[in-house]
Amino acid sequence: MTLKVSNLVGGYSQIPVLKNVSFEVHTGQVVGLIGLNGAGKSTTINHVIGLLTPQSGKITIDGITLQENPESYKSKIAYIPEIPVLYQELTLKEHIDLTIMAYNLEREKAWVRAQRLLKTFRLANKLEWFPANFSKGMKQKVMIVCAFLTEAKLYVIDEPFLGLDPLATRDLLNLIESERQRGAAVLMSTHVLSTAQEYCNYFVLLHQGKVRIQGTFAELREAYQNQQADLTEIYLGLTQEVTEHE
Repeated sequence: MTLKVSNLVGGYSQIPVLKNVSFEVHTGQVVGLIGLNGAGKSTTINHVIGLLTPQSGKITIDGITLQENPESYKSKIAYIPEIPVLYQELTLKEHIDLTIMAYNLEREKAWVRAQRLLKTFRLANKLEWFPANFSKGMKQKVMIVCAFLTEAKLYVIDEPFLGLDPLATRDLLNLIESERQRGAAVLMSTHVLSTAQEYCNYFVLLHQGKVRIQGTFAELREAYQNQQADLTEIYLGLTQEVTEHE
C-alpha cells in the first residue's frame, strides 16, 4: 500500500494554503504530519480523503486517484477526524452497523472485532446509547472504534489525542502499533510532538503550507546537526530559521 502526494497545491479558496507538498506513506509506516496550528496539516488530510480537490498536483493510493476510481480509493481509507462526526438519531450499535455496511464487511466477523474494540475503550455497555450525547472524549472513542473496525489499508488520523484521557491515549497508540504490524499504513497529524517522536517512524514537517523537511527521526537530527535534539526542538528550530529568513 502506498499513498503518494505529489506537488500538491490546494486549500479552501483560490489562494493556496498548500504549496507543492510531496510525501509518501507506505505499508507498515506511521507517518507523523507535524506542524503548528495553521501549518496545513488538516488541509493536507482533507485533500487525501477527498473533501478538497487539488488545484494542482496529484494524490494516489496504490497508483489510483480518487477521480479515476472513487470506490476503490475510498475503500482503502479509514478516517478519524479532529472533531467527531456522529448521527444524532443513531445509537452506538447503529453507528457500528452503518460502518459495517459502508465498508461491506462480513457482519459476524466485524462484530467480533467491534466487541473487542468496545471493551478496550470501555464502551461495551453503551451499545444502546446515543453517542451524539456523549462527552468529547467518548465521542472520539466511537470514531476510533468505527475506524479501526474496518481493518483498512490506510488510517488517516487528524489530531487524535484531543479530549482523550491518558488511558484512552495509550489504548489508541497500542492499536495504531498493532495495525502497523498487521501491515496497515498510518498518516497521523498531531502537534503533540513528544508522542509523535515516540510512535512515528517517519515525519513530514509542515510550515506555512510547505514541507520544511521530512525523514526519519535520525535523519531529522542529522539535518538539524544535533544528535541530542528532541522533535520539538528540531521543529521549532527549523521553522524559526525559515521565518527569520523571510
